[in-house]
Amino acid sequence: MTTARYQNGCVCLSKNGSGEQVWLFRWYETQADGERTRRKKKIGTLDQYKNKAAAEKAATGFRLAINSGKRNELSSNITMKQLVDHFRDKELADRGEDGRAYSTRDRYESYLRAWIVPRWGQEGIDEIKAPMVEEWLRSLRCKPRRRKEPCAALVKIKGNGQKRLAPGTKAKIRNLMSVLYNHAIRWGFTDTNPISGPTRGSGVRQSSKRELVPDILDVGELQLIVSELALRERVLVFLDMASGLRKGELAGLKWMDFDFASLDIDVQRSLVNQVVGRCKTEASQKRIPIDPYTAADLLAWHAVTPYREPDDYVFAATSNRSGKKKRKQPIWLSTVMRYHIQPVVKRLSIKKRVNWHTFRRTYTSLLHANGEDVKVVQELLRHGSVKVTMDVYAQAQMSAKREAQRRVVEMMRPEVVHAAAVGA
Repeated sequence: MTTARYQNGCVCLSKNGSGEQVWLFRWYETQADGERTRRKKKIGTLDQYKNKAAAEKAATGFRLAINSGKRNELSSNITMKQLVDHFRDKELADRGEDGRAYSTRDRYESYLRAWIVPRWGQEGIDEIKAPMVEEWLRSLRCKPRRRKEPCAALVKIKGNGQKRLAPGTKAKIRNLMSVLYNHAIRWGFTDTNPISGPTRGSGVRQSSKRELVPDILDVGELQLIVSELALRERVLVFLDMASGLRKGELAGLKWMDFDFASLDIDVQRSLVNQVVGRCKTEASQKRIPIDPYTAADLLAWHAVTPYREPDDYVFAATSNRSGKKKRKQPIWLSTVMRYHIQPVVKRLSIKKRVNWHTFRRTYTSLLHANGEDVKVVQELLRHGSVKVTMDVYAQAQMSAKREAQRRVVEMMRPEVVHAAAVGA
């Protein structure tokens, strides 16, 4: 791509993302299809060039570059929006087994649309620096959920009235920006990644520490919840608890995936927003065992559900509101949780936050409490590494922690052992 005719461009004073005054060189570039696109290149700061005459002199090299076709001298003219569009075309397109999983593409798109493009879309990728991104991440607030009609309560929420974005979410946004810069390096758009930095600790610093520790259920609470559920919900909860399936994998199960003779499940697909995709990782596609009791529950559900063909979803949509999608797609598990399971939890006065992932975490913690081999736990959960299993999912139960503490106290305080013996 080269310019159609000689042009001088223009020099102007503007403010960058951090509010600093900088001199910019602006010009038009003619694309291969004849369309003219406006470009810009930072010359320097106001401190470097005290007046426009000095900035004009510094821009001489840029003018020579745009009129001689030396694009390498102007590599920073590509904007974040252009980089995102290129990334979408090359990395986020649906390429089947060779591309990224739908869940990953969906999550990336949500962060790009909601956060990255609105703030950085018009910035040149070479103009974005680590301190600017750090300051921006600190300022991020949660956006109100979209509603069909304006809500008076939400209209009043502005600025500091909004809740700060969770550290984990901000860390994911930072990581996606790093992925974008790695893509730019791979395609020769730039040679640096300001998000990761050239050395450890020189890039964007953003903690991913949780604000709240995820809740797990104890056995008594789980039994209370299940005793109050109808057959469909009971089968869902038991199947999730006894297999550790992810929410999307649970929704995507079909009757053909079960082998009741050998008592195992072949997890072949995952649904995110009712879109069928492959499982999250290669480890996620391993067959997993089911116990005879869960198999019996599934067969009891098979006997009453109207959709029991091998290619039917185990938990297919049965509501007339589903229209043409009735039977052809599973129920929305988030709706089942909201209207059938969480009300039971509230009615039982269980003060814990319960969602589908709670059952997966509880399953992990119970396996750990039973002293199961860590590799067995990892394979049952189909994690890519043991570190994720133990550091992210597993939690020690209070009874186990109390017993471990008691054994240490007995070692340090012999009178405790003596008192226990006398009491016996």
